[in-house]
Amino acid sequence: MNTLQSILRELLGTSIWEAIAVILALAYLVLAVRRSLWCWLCAFISTAIYIVLMAGSGLVMDTLLQVYYLVMAVYGYLEWRKRQQPSGELAVVSWSARQHAMAILAVVLATIVNAWVLQYLAVWLAAMTKSGPLHNVVLVRSPWLDSFVTWGSVLTTWMVTRRVIENWLYWIVVDSVGAYLYYSRGLTATAGLFIAYVIMVVYGYMVWHKRPSSAAVAAETVA
Repeated sequence: MNTLQSILRELLGTSIWEAIAVILALAYLVLAVRRSLWCWLCAFISTAIYIVLMAGSGLVMDTLLQVYYLVMAVYGYLEWRKRQQPSGELAVVSWSARQHAMAILAVVLATIVNAWVLQYLAVWLAAMTKSGPLHNVVLVRSPWLDSFVTWGSVLTTWMVTRRVIENWLYWIVVDSVGAYLYYSRGLTATAGLFIAYVIMVVYGYMVWHKRPSSAAVAAETVA
């Protein structure tokens, strides 16, 4: 009961900007499920807000991730518009087992290297600023989770722009970890958003799998 009350208090204390970013992020996902080009406009505006929010929460990699999202919002729009059929339909593609294995390995290696660099940075900052215990260094928090969410999201966002149907399955893992990370950093509304994401990406996968524009899927390969 106390936990629920605490969550409600934090939600009520959510800033107007975080609320707007959450609403636009949800709109992005709903429109992405429908393969609407408008999803990328929602993503662009939401991401611009999140750049400021993540920087203020001391999440280094997530701040950089939002910058990446901003670029991908533009690229995604251009890519989807180019691939859109005259009927307005947008084909999806599927990766091979080898492509998935290489992608997962890349995320694991990037997470390890990135987390190590952030931990080293924390030690260096503590020595330079004499700031005391490492958890007091605002610039570097939750290096392992931060790194995993970042690189997992980098890969999965790229998959979305390339219309890879399995992107939804990857998002289940990334969003679950992200929900915990953001709640631990006091971004309660954003954590709630990621919990909603986990539910919605399952639906997204079902929709894309049910309506994949099969003729185009059979003809197209992923570069």
